[in-house]
Amino acid sequence: MTTVTRVLSYPRTSVRGMANAYTTLWTNDVCRYLGRQGYEGERLVILFGGPFQSQPSFIRAGVKEGDHIYPVRAHRKQLWALGRMEVGRVLPYETFGERTATEDWVRIVRWDALKAGVTTEVLLGPPGSPLRFDRAVPPGLLTELTFRSRRGERRLKHIVDGELTRSHGVQGIYRLAPASAEAMAALVAG
Repeated sequence: MTTVTRVLSYPRTSVRGMANAYTTLWTNDVCRYLGRQGYEGERLVILFGGPFQSQPSFIRAGVKEGDHIYPVRAHRKQLWALGRMEVGRVLPYETFGERTATEDWVRIVRWDALKAGVTTEVLLGPPGSPLRFDRAVPPGLLTELTFRSRRGERRLKHIVDGELTRSHGVQGIYRLAPASAEAMAALVAG
């Protein structure tokens, strides 16, 4: 018996020419649930966005096809790099079913736990890195982690002796500066 597998094609570079990288904070409740349900080790393939702080908008943050998303967790005074996903498509949630293949529906059902509150957008990508809950951002990188916005660059505040004492600086979706994006890529790949 022969099995036919359809390969989905996703762009490898951003329409702007150079991909950006972003962090998005996942709550400890979501991480605990995913851990208990056996998601650890599965490759990231879908993310959800919305209009509220509980599920912020990737579109409003400027995320485009070809960009990379790093879900992170703030837990026990550390920042944890959970994985990395390349954005292949950004779709409105309400028309998601009309624009996707059957295998994408499997993704949305499987990763339904990532939805929180009102969902307005879906990010699909090729299989990213495996989800892991044991990869802490080292204190040196945590101290140097830099984010970019229209107003300039900023580093995380509330770091004392290499520990993250408050998670305010990572609550939401934030674009990483190029050197920090490279360091996060190396951390997740390593």
